Amino acid sequence: KEVMKIITPGTAAFFMNNPLLNIRLGGFVVTFLALYLYVVEPLLDRYRELAELLPAREATLEARRRLIAQRPRLIEELAEATTLFDQQTQRLLPGPTAPLAASDLQRVVKDVTTSANVDVRSERVLPPNELAGLQEVPIELTVAGSLRDTVALLAQIERTSRLLTVKDVKVRVVAVGQPRELLTTLTVAGYLLPTPGTN
Repeated sequence: KEVMKIITPGTAAFFMNNPLLNIRLGGFVVTFLALYLYVVEPLLDRYRELAELLPAREATLEARRRLIAQRPRLIEELAEATTLFDQQTQRLLPGPTAPLAASDLQRVVKDVTTSANVDVRSERVLPPNELAGLQEVPIELTVAGSLRDTVALLAQIERTSRLLTVKDVKVRVVAVGQPRELLTTLTVAGYLLPTPGTN
């Protein structure tokens, strides 16, 4: 009844007799619908999408905050690792190339064999190998000595100031009649940080 009171026969006649007003009113309705469909509706859709993404973004933000909170501990661990790396680097063989490093390795092994009281029968440098960013420089030794001297030699190789590993050990008696004298062939390897551009 309220609507019927607003639209009276005079109001209806006013709209019927004024076509320009009808066009303007139609244009207003079309403009309103276009604004709603092309502006308001996409904004509402975007708002809904952002509301759905909010928990994931909050989780990412929280993970980054935890990572930032770990920064002092990570800096401390990096400093410790750098110190340890520098200490271990001092134990590597000096020299920019494998032949120079092999020369130093031969000197270290000669000192060790002299102090272990074994007789060096033969010594030869083997070709270097690439090993996880390091260059492995091996030498093969054949030494003669008693069991005690051979064990002392192996222990002293392990305790040298250089980072050395015993890659291979072969032990045999010198003569069947002399079981106390052993002939030991061992491969000792040292390590070298290769400089860029060297082989």
